[in-house]
Amino acid sequence: MDFALSPEHDLVRETARKFADQEIVPGLRERDREHVSDASQLKKMAAAGLLGVSIPAKYDGMDTDYVSLGIVCEELERGDTSARVVMSVHSGLHSLTVLQWGTAEQKQRWLPSLATGQAVGGFALTEPNAGSDAVNIKTRAERSGDEYVLNGQKTWISLADYADRFLVVAVTDPNAKSKANGLTAFIVERDRPGFSSRAIKGKLGVRAGNTGEIFFDNLRVPAENRLGDEGDGFRVAMSALDHGRYTVASGAVGIVTACLEASVKYCHDRKVGGEEIGKKQLVQQMIAKMVASRDIGRLLYYKVGWMKNTGQRHTREVSLAKWQNCNAAFESANDAIEIHGAYGFCDEFPVERHFRNSRGAVIYEGTREIHTLMQAEYELGYREDRPLKHTLPTWPFGPEV
Repeated sequence: MDFALSPEHDLVRETARKFADQEIVPGLRERDREHVSDASQLKKMAAAGLLGVSIPAKYDGMDTDYVSLGIVCEELERGDTSARVVMSVHSGLHSLTVLQWGTAEQKQRWLPSLATGQAVGGFALTEPNAGSDAVNIKTRAERSGDEYVLNGQKTWISLADYADRFLVVAVTDPNAKSKANGLTAFIVERDRPGFSSRAIKGKLGVRAGNTGEIFFDNLRVPAENRLGDEGDGFRVAMSALDHGRYTVASGAVGIVTACLEASVKYCHDRKVGGEEIGKKQLVQQMIAKMVASRDIGRLLYYKVGWMKNTGQRHTREVSLAKWQNCNAAFESANDAIEIHGAYGFCDEFPVERHFRNSRGAVIYEGTREIHTLMQAEYELGYREDRPLKHTLPTWPFGPEV
């Protein structure tokens, strides 16, 4: 068993960390205060090659493995969650799902523009009355000749105002015996008549990121934009969530690392009675817990990345990584505020922002309650994974991808 990362992984980490420090962090406090999302960062991420991570060179991607995607997410979220969200949505939920489920023609049509950042991908599953219970979505897609007509609303959609195309799940057979079998997935372009979006304001966290609602009003989608067969929508969505949860789990380690780095610095700078507060045993206890969370978190997501590289089903493992790492990020941010004392309660230091941002990850991509149930059901034998209809290509990518 080899735990060593390759020189390529080290280069990916260095590139992503440098990007976060130079392009994300400057001006971040002001953007976060004002709830301003900087759309120009998408182009900068594309120029740096980040949007093409884990996409085969055949489709103009960086041809790096899936562990690299996790490393990028960790380093970007060390800067700010808003940057990692871009990778989660564009690369994880959208691009990798197209790579997994798309036909040869669809992959050739959509992936190159996604890999180079000429197009930004979004994901639209959640609705006002359907979050964790995804099978109860109401958005309809009715067949009309060579098209489908979409009507409905999606909410809490990252990049709602910026993405050029969205992976949308809608109901095509409301009378299906199983609601899951009545869902179908589509790629929907923003510029189609009947599409509109609206930003959600007043969020607790990820204030420098764009989140909103999208609406479909008799929007016509060509049948050739269907991803998978009719009735595959739930399977497509769950595959997408496996990819998304991987990016969230790895990104959460970035929050732990950022909180640890800020806390270590503060422990040396802050003195009480002429002694660094880092000498206090209860402070050391919190520092030690962050160290453990960082290292355990990396092992959890490295394993999932390896499973992706080797083509293994990893729904249980990525659920565990997402659940544990997001909890650890929230606890680390909470401890970091405690270490900073009153200064941790204002935005003079970044730990206040990390605390707010980390709370969201405990909810999205499956709440911690959902993941708790999943882990128990796997262990009790109540849940088992069926063979996938389509799998991600293994890495190194071959010419047949």
